[in-house]
Amino acid sequence: MNILFVASECAPFIKTGGLADVIGAVPKALAPLGAKVRILLPAYPALSAELARGREVLPLPDLLGGPARVVAVTARGLDLFLLDAPHLFDRAGNIYLGPDGTDWPDNALRFGALSQVGAQIAMGALDGWVPDLVNAHDWQAALVPAYLHAAGSAVPTVMTIHNIAFQGVFDADVLAPLGLPADMFTVDKGEYYGRFSFLKCGLMLASKVTTVSPTYARELMDPGFGMGLDGVMQARRADLTGIVNGIDLDVWNPETDPAIAAPYSARNLRKKAQNKSALQDRFGLTPDAGPLFCVISRLTTQKGLDLLLEVLPSLLAHGAQLALLGTGDKGMEQAFADAASRHAGQVGVIIGYDESLSHLMQAGSDAIVIPSRFEPCGLTQLYGLRYGTIPVVARTGGLADTVIDANLAALDAGCATGVQFAPVTAMGLEQAIARTCDLFAQPKVWAAMQRRAMRQSVGWETSARAYQTLFQALI
Repeated sequence: MNILFVASECAPFIKTGGLADVIGAVPKALAPLGAKVRILLPAYPALSAELARGREVLPLPDLLGGPARVVAVTARGLDLFLLDAPHLFDRAGNIYLGPDGTDWPDNALRFGALSQVGAQIAMGALDGWVPDLVNAHDWQAALVPAYLHAAGSAVPTVMTIHNIAFQGVFDADVLAPLGLPADMFTVDKGEYYGRFSFLKCGLMLASKVTTVSPTYARELMDPGFGMGLDGVMQARRADLTGIVNGIDLDVWNPETDPAIAAPYSARNLRKKAQNKSALQDRFGLTPDAGPLFCVISRLTTQKGLDLLLEVLPSLLAHGAQLALLGTGDKGMEQAFADAASRHAGQVGVIIGYDESLSHLMQAGSDAIVIPSRFEPCGLTQLYGLRYGTIPVVARTGGLADTVIDANLAALDAGCATGVQFAPVTAMGLEQAIARTCDLFAQPKVWAAMQRRAMRQSVGWETSARAYQTLFQALI
């Protein structure tokens, strides 16, 4: 199978969240199964080195207001098509946001162009390579099915939702400059409460819809989680599949990870303590025998970190420590920074994004806290499992699908790998932290949970086969 992925980011080249990790990992997992994936990606400044090494395969003299081209290159084991459109993507800073922290005003054109070129490639614009299927990821690529539909193309498409909270909603007057017919602005396509939604349009017109965990697929049909698109998801329920994400086991491997202080394995957990000491030193925490909780996250209410602020006194009262790495809501950033000042030696906070440090945090922490109000899949809990860092998670989305709660039955059966809580409230989180501290105080029980967590299957093998089966059925 020849598969075209269309996406706005891809690790290790450009990343703002878990979408990038998935786009960088799935093609490698599908390759042994006979699927050749090529990824269409905007040529942001971060990809200038790859762009310089590539070869032009498609000139685009006028792409929504400026000259552009598609450049093919193989880098880091991935086959890329880079959309080189300087008037749209050659900008410093965040790929979605301008210097003032708000969306770039021409995002509709920027990602409409990405979708338009994806559809052109799907319909044979490249000499010598035509995909059998296109997989569009999130709202930034969601107009691929729309352009194919408008052209009368029968190329099958899969629309993948990584987070339905981001929908690409714009005024209806974007249709004309995007070159889409007026009939796209109807309730059975992209019309969304008087505006035009990229994501809704893709969901309505794609051959199949996937999302990143089975539980999230069910949640999306609930008004409490569907973000206004629950009716669309109910209408497409027969074509909806939840396939849980995995992680790259070569990049995330405590036995070989160059970013951690000391390698270790499930058979030799003692060296994890060296990583804890290194992490405490990095965050200015006092050496302590209590549990060290970590947070590696965007600082938003979706992630439930306002709840963590509320229960922080209780966490500290249990003799625990907190190390936090993240960026996001400015008020929340300041609140955590203030907490670190008030509780010096027990709370350490670094505002920002640091991939290498996130590896050390997974290796050096005892537990990772993920109190999300909704979580399509989540990857940090999978990294935690891989590193023997017990996930403390809200019972939602992919968190519910990947972590086995340490209730009495699971402990007795010897299958617990973490701590779940519901409802997602401050009291629920406080009780989960108390349970975690109680488990930590039982060294044999805790070590057994760590070993089980580290042996849990968190790679892409099973999920890649699910994607392969879906793709083959469509082709």
